Amino acid sequence: MARRPQELLHLLTRAERLVARRVQSVLDEFDCSVEAWRVLDLLSDGQGHNMTALAEHAFLPAPSLTKLVDQLVDQNLLFRRVDPADRRRVLAHLTPRGMQRWQLLAREVRADWAALESPLANEDTQRLADLLERMADAFGSSGTADRSRVTRCRGDRAVGREH
Repeated sequence: MARRPQELLHLLTRAERLVARRVQSVLDEFDCSVEAWRVLDLLSDGQGHNMTALAEHAFLPAPSLTKLVDQLVDQNLLFRRVDPADRRRVLAHLTPRGMQRWQLLAREVRADWAALESPLANEDTQRLADLLERMADAFGSSGTADRSRVTRCRGDRAVGREH
């Protein structure tokens, strides 16, 4: 029998919070938040990303992201440049120091995560990642559910139900 939506939501929320708490405990040693780590992680590809992409990747509203990016600039971990393809936009890039910090953090998080490999085998984590990606795709696509009851806000995120 399929689980009720509220049971699945509870399990997903519990798992996310426990994982975030564990990752945060590693990042605390380096005075880094999960959100900052997510920003550094996205920028580690060396391509530069706009503020919208960073906000989505870090799961932060724009004002909070701006404050975080300002802090990371002050720490000389990233810098901003005007997007050469669209001069109205700004792209963020890691500084060499930011890349070193990201590499250190990624190594530490991976080492901590490796302790979970016995209870979560590689094939289990891959299967879980695939299932979560399919679930996110299903809930994120407009054709899979009756979306008429869901209200939208900026960024096309569901925020509640119409009355």
